[in-house]
Amino acid sequence: MSIFKISQTNQTINNIDKFFDIIDKGLLVFKEGMRNYLYGNLTLFEENLSEMAKLESEANYLRREIVASVHTMSFMAQMRGDILKLLERMDNIVDLLNNSLSQLDIEIPHIPAELDPDFIKLTELSTLAVECVIPAARAYFRKPDSIPEKINRVYFYEEETERQSKTIKRKVFHDMPQLKLSEKFHLRYFALHIETLSESAEKAADLLSIMALKRNF
Repeated sequence: MSIFKISQTNQTINNIDKFFDIIDKGLLVFKEGMRNYLYGNLTLFEENLSEMAKLESEANYLRREIVASVHTMSFMAQMRGDILKLLERMDNIVDLLNNSLSQLDIEIPHIPAELDPDFIKLTELSTLAVECVIPAARAYFRKPDSIPEKINRVYFYEEETERQSKTIKRKVFHDMPQLKLSEKFHLRYFALHIETLSESAEKAADLLSIMALKRNF
């Protein structure tokens, strides 16, 4: 059953849905941006950067709107703290998406073409972890009993992301002697940037698991 009194909170519910929709869209833009950067489609990459910045701004605005409305709902006092933490963690994911693309634009790392498939796979796995946490976050507000089954995949993709990141780093440091040490460090740094997305999804899943347990007592 929804935690909201529909007559009082239609706008808040709509904003929460829009907030999660923005994160979902941000994942698509991020994946497209990574591909465009790797394949040298720099004009399209610039468009991805611009769109990602707009999505981050929209997400920040909506989060502030939601937070303000949640503070006015006295019947949600016991859950308020957890809800605000959840919104903050989900908003942090949007910030990471934007920052990761921005760092590519600022630092212009040289990523050898032979690593393109590895970085694309890393991006896919890391964003899948986030894609799986979004429905779990939505479920908290409507069907919290379904949260446990939804977050299992988050942990799976987080582990797969970590494994893929290690594969890239091992390949860079063990199998690519033509690269300078500074270049190897740079590649490791960007692999970690992408991996952090799945770690953020895992933290959100951990919080959702606790929030679901609290609602059952």
